[in-house]
Amino acid sequence: MQLIICEKPKVAGRIAMALSDGAFQEKAIYGVRYYLFRKDGKEVAVAPAVGHVYALKQKGKGKGYPVFDIEWAPAYEVSKKADYTQKYISALVYLGKQADEYVNACDYDIEGSIIGMNVIRFACGSDKGRRMHFSALTSGDLKEAYEKMEDLDYRNAYAGEARHMLDWMWGINLSRALMAALRKAGTMRVMSIGRVQGPTLFILTDRERAIGKFVPRPYWVLAALCKGVNFVHAKKQFFDEEEAKEAKRRSKGEGIADVVEKEGFDQPPFPPFDLTSLQIEAYKHFGFSPAQTLSIAQDLYEKGMISYPRTASQKLPLKLGLQRIIKELSKNARYNLLADELIKKNRYKPHEGRKEDPAHPAIFPTGGAGNVDEAGEKVYDLIVKRFLSCFAEWAKRERNRVDVLFGTERYTASGIRTLEQGWFRFYSPYLKLEEVALPEFTKGEKVLAEKISIGKKETKPPSRYTQASLIETLEKKALGTKATRSEVIDTLYRRGYVADRSIRVTPFGLSVCSALEKGCPEILEEELTRKFEREMEQIRDGKVEKEKVIEEGKEALKKIIGEMKEKEGEMGKDLVVALKETEEKKNALGKCPSCGGELRMIRTQRGVFVGCSGYPECRNAYPLPQNALITPMGKTCEKCKTQIVKVIRKGKRPFTMCLDPNCETKKGWKKANSTSPSS
Repeated sequence: MQLIICEKPKVAGRIAMALSDGAFQEKAIYGVRYYLFRKDGKEVAVAPAVGHVYALKQKGKGKGYPVFDIEWAPAYEVSKKADYTQKYISALVYLGKQADEYVNACDYDIEGSIIGMNVIRFACGSDKGRRMHFSALTSGDLKEAYEKMEDLDYRNAYAGEARHMLDWMWGINLSRALMAALRKAGTMRVMSIGRVQGPTLFILTDRERAIGKFVPRPYWVLAALCKGVNFVHAKKQFFDEEEAKEAKRRSKGEGIADVVEKEGFDQPPFPPFDLTSLQIEAYKHFGFSPAQTLSIAQDLYEKGMISYPRTASQKLPLKLGLQRIIKELSKNARYNLLADELIKKNRYKPHEGRKEDPAHPAIFPTGGAGNVDEAGEKVYDLIVKRFLSCFAEWAKRERNRVDVLFGTERYTASGIRTLEQGWFRFYSPYLKLEEVALPEFTKGEKVLAEKISIGKKETKPPSRYTQASLIETLEKKALGTKATRSEVIDTLYRRGYVADRSIRVTPFGLSVCSALEKGCPEILEEELTRKFEREMEQIRDGKVEKEKVIEEGKEALKKIIGEMKEKEGEMGKDLVVALKETEEKKNALGKCPSCGGELRMIRTQRGVFVGCSGYPECRNAYPLPQNALITPMGKTCEKCKTQIVKVIRKGKRPFTMCLDPNCETKKGWKKANSTSPSS
């Protein structure tokens, strides 16, 4: 019997359907569904894992550090949260005993490779197997992957194993070191820092410090209104007010058009999506976090609607059957006009980007249909429109530039307009175009300035990162992988190191970073992380052995941990101060309208409420919803002048409210919405 191991239950069903042409038996063992059929004279079983069913753990017990002696174990033995994996392992062990040939059909990346190899090694007790390589879960792709199976991709799996071991050793040891520092200062708190998490926190902290140190600098801008267009002085910014005023004095009302330029150009389509560009666009248009976008894309992939999303490629090879996909999309009422236009014009060659991925092409729609929710519909539409736009004609645009001399001073204006939409129509409504039309000017034409004005402005601080721009930065700096960057960002939020949509490093996050800079700056350095990323690629390419990379990681870690142990006390004190400051800011709810003191959330055994720092002299207090996450919104109610908070309860839709239960904004609230501590 041949056992085909899949990464998820949904995928197992699709593979069984494709390879058996629907002629399979569905069975169950230990509550896990698997599929049986005959193919090429042999019995074939298709069974799922459920992601990583084996995890790393330390040998023996203890919560000290450093820890380097680790081993693979069933995930349910490592964490209670992974109890659901036990039945899947039991089913794979049962089927593995009956099989004499094993096929890894997990996602074709280093994670899928190590998931499948671990099942073959530990559940099936074998060190040999075959590998299916596919980028989409269509029947044709799966059949081709089965017919062209290769030997197990050991190098890919070894790269995955090295990554997991290094991440485990760095994450556990560094996190335990931070918590030990806190304990030494008399406080307990779960903390974490890791190989990629450290440099990411430093990138954000560096930006936060730059914003904190920023001092606005005034500057002056000269503008001349001519034919309804604002012409700006060629110098752009005057940092000396007198110089700006002098330039204005030299500017005369009558002028002459000195430069008139028009330049037509063709604007090519954006390249097809890789994971990072998809995450950036989904954040920009829908506000989806990178982790949310990846989750949605994974669901679309498992439903057979798009190709594998964890790709760094911007290439669409012809072997994908691009003409067939466009014809399939033409059957969809939402896309038939666009697809039919490409078919009529025989446009089947895409515009591609430079980035390549040896494992997968760019993200593309398969042409297959499926049932998805509203978020899935949005991401799917974005992917389809991007895909179709790659085949469309280039847009034709025109740039205009006009320079006018008013007296001795040069003023300039620029315009840009679209002459032919081309691919712009295909990517609508996801394209935000700059369209600035200038009136007609001729060189040497005499013109009149309707108004010449001087305006004062201030320089702006550096902008904060968003999750999307941070993902893009991490990719440019080669930190983390396309699949793990969103997880790193989520961890920073969960640990309280960062907050808000425009990412703000909390006082606690700043202190963690400062403590690490003093105690072991290597944790925050990008180059060390990049070095290990490069070496893991070399494992995959067969240029270096995994044991060498793991040993190098251990040695670097030992040095760092030694430095941290020497400075535990100092680090702990800094972290405790930051924790208290973070808690105070988190619970602050503005000024008390009765006495001017500070309102804050107070937690007791009976519940949480808002009290005043002026207590007992001031007994002003407000009730809050119980069993809920309360987040200050940073603004006050127009009616009662108390702070507005967001209330998030499990299983219920979040809502906002002011603190005063008697505020007129709450007229008509039902008793069920009571905000008393007992509610």
